[in-house]
Order: sequence, then C-alpha cells, then structure tokens
Amino acid sequence: MKPLEDPMAPLTPAQIVIELDRYIIGQERAKRAVAIALRNRWRRQKLPPELRDEVAPKNIIMIGPTGVGKTEIARRLAKLAQAPFLKVEASKYTEVGYVGRDVESMIRDLTELAVSMVKGEMAGAVREKAEALAEERLLDLLLPRRKSEPFQSQTLEEVSPEASRQATKDKLRAQLRAGKMDERLIELEIQSQVTPIVEIFSGQGMEEMGINLREMLSNMLPTKTKRRKVKVAEAKRLLAQEEAQRLVDMEEVVAQAIHRVENSGIVFLDELDKIAGREAGHGPDVSREGVQRDLLPIVEGSTVTTKYGPVKTDHILFIAAGAFHVAKPSDLIPEMQGRFPIRVELDALTREDFIRILTEPQNALIRQYIELLNTEGVTLHFTPDAVDAVAELATLVNQRAENIGARRLYTIMEKLLEEISFAAPDMPGKELTIDGGYVHTRLADVIKDEDLSRYIL
Repeated sequence: MKPLEDPMAPLTPAQIVIELDRYIIGQERAKRAVAIALRNRWRRQKLPPELRDEVAPKNIIMIGPTGVGKTEIARRLAKLAQAPFLKVEASKYTEVGYVGRDVESMIRDLTELAVSMVKGEMAGAVREKAEALAEERLLDLLLPRRKSEPFQSQTLEEVSPEASRQATKDKLRAQLRAGKMDERLIELEIQSQVTPIVEIFSGQGMEEMGINLREMLSNMLPTKTKRRKVKVAEAKRLLAQEEAQRLVDMEEVVAQAIHRVENSGIVFLDELDKIAGREAGHGPDVSREGVQRDLLPIVEGSTVTTKYGPVKTDHILFIAAGAFHVAKPSDLIPEMQGRFPIRVELDALTREDFIRILTEPQNALIRQYIELLNTEGVTLHFTPDAVDAVAELATLVNQRAENIGARRLYTIMEKLLEEISFAAPDMPGKELTIDGGYVHTRLADVIKDEDLSRYIL
C-alpha cells in the first residue's frame, strides 16, 4: 500500500503562518509554534526509517482565556494539513473504573473521522463513474426490458427490438440529463437493516461491552429491501451513492485512514486545566490525577484497539489548551508535563484586536452578517465609527462581566442586528447603514445596566 502523501509538504512555517493570518488575528507566538510542529511532521517523513520512528511530536500547551483563538488555531491547522482532527474536553473523561468515557475513546473517534474523510475522498475520485452507472440503472428502471417474445421473421430493413430500445433509451438519457424528468416519480428498491438493540440502548457505557459488539450484531441481522416511490432526481442521487460505495475499496480506505491518523492526526485537548491535580488540605483529587495517568500512555505512545484494527498513537500531535486561572501547568503530574514540552501563552484581546477581527479575516464577522442579509435583498453598510463602537462595547462588557474574548462580538452583533434580521424578509431592495449612533442607541440601555448586560451580552 502506498501511503497518501502529505499535501502540506511545500509549505514552510512562514507560509503556514500567512495562511493562519487569513482567519486568526494576532497570537503570533502560538501560530509560529503550531507551524513548526506541522513542518516537523514533513521533516520526520524525510528521515531514514531507523530514525523516523524515534522522533516524537512536540506536543503543545496553549495557555490563555476563552475566546482568544486557541481552538481556531488548532482547527485551521488541521484543515491546512488535511489531517484528521478531533476536539475533545479533558473534563468529560473519567478514570478507569468510574462511569464515563475512557480516554482511549478519543483515538477511536479520531479513527472514525479519518475513515469518513478518506472514504469521502475516494468516493469523490470515483464520482463520475458512479454517476454513469447510476444513470444506466435509472434508465433501466424507466425503460424496463420486456419479456422475450416468440420469434418473428424480420427483413433486413426492419429494426431489431434491441436497437429500438437503445434509441428510446438515448432519448430518455437526453431528457434525464436536461433535468426534464426530475419531478417524475419512480419506484426504487432500498436496502434497510433492523436497528440492533445495542444502537437503541447506546450510551457512554456501551464502550465497556466491547468495541466490536455493535458491528457484530449488525452483521448478524439480515438486510431487507423495501420499495418506495421517490422523484427521479432523488433516485439518481441514491443510486449514485450506492454505486460509489461499491466502487470504493473499504480495505484500502481503512488502511489509508489508519496511516493518516498515525502520521498526521491531531487531537485538540481542551480544558486541560480542569484535570490538573491541585494540592489541597484533603490531598490531590484522585479522579483528576487518574485521568492524567490514563491519558499519559496515549500521549506518550501506545496502541489503541479500534474496530478497524490497532492504531498507534506515537506520532499523533496533541495540542492542549486551558485558561489555567487557578491551576498551573506545573500542577499537572510530572510525566504529563514532560510530554508537552512547548508552552505558548496567548494574549488577551484588546479593542484594536476586536476591530481587526470584525473586518480583516476572510470570514470576518461583519462580512458574514452583510452576506446573510444580502440573501434577503437587504444591503447593509457599516461605517468605521460603527465598527469602533462595537469593539469598544465588547471590550467594556468583557471588563465588567466574564471575559469571553472574541465570542463577545457574536452576542453584541446579534443584539445589534436583531430588529433588522427579523424584518429583513419584508425589506427587499432596501439599503441600510449602521453607524456609531445606531450602535449606541440599540445597546445603550443594556450597557448602562450592568446586571442586565451580564445576562444579555
């Protein structure tokens, strides 16, 4: 099996940072750290085999308050690398023996994501062939073959039944491709399977019953087909999906997915500070420390059994994050600290950062609202003083209440444009300008009342 090549090989750390700059404002130290970590993956692949396995990923801890870009940096990095990416909260895992999810489930989830990713890519590669096969099946349903009739002598000038059928089929094909038959109803056979009881009673504790139980019960249950009437357009889509599944080699999908997880998988472990053992009068919290000890083998490198086979975690990149307001990275058990050698502190966002977040990124918040309302035929304009006012109010509320970083902009923008968003369907063709005066008028009462702003903004 030839492994998939790393699509990020040409990008240097500087180029990776430039790509991240398109979506994330500031946080240069964090961007540099993840850019180096991503480039090191490509460098490791270039090493001799005997040295390649010895080079461990340099895991990262991002330290900073909520809403400053920790998750977004990791998510955009995975998207750039086209790597399997999983975001989990450390606080939802429990020590082995307690009710809850065990830490190995994150690797199983990551593998599931990788299988879906590779399957989608391979299905895309055979899309044209699948659509052609689906079209043939659909034409056979629209023009069923007649039962053989008694032999009748024909002259050379007579057209054979097969040739006549092919001519009719070609006419149907032209109509089908032109979309003239999309609304026509057709009867289609669809495979279905009885839902296994393990699916009905599935929950967090089901993993303890064995990771292959669901698959085993699914294989034991017979599949049955049912006939239903659907429109031709829907039938074409369903048949194309079915043909694509037949064309895709699932063994190859699984092999490629496991390779991708083991060599380019990224796990973003949020709320790491929530499981940091904090010494108190009653001693360390056993459950928190237990989660760390269960997590340690996975971060260090171990083999996790999944329904697709064993998956090695030695070269999965772990990016952890936390506010660390109360606990500190030094409160983690020493072994865990050693597995996260890179510490990056993210800066709290300022008023100037908010202005840039509102206007500069490719997915800038103001641009999102302008495009959303444009779908209703409403043209929205924001003056520079309106942007300044939104940024100033976001900074003020963050200082008064809990500092939730850039997420405050979402709540303010939603409140600001609430009336316009509600009335937009009744205002097609209208142009509206949002200036600083409108911002202060709409939000004045909420900003003055601190208690109210805590609940609304």
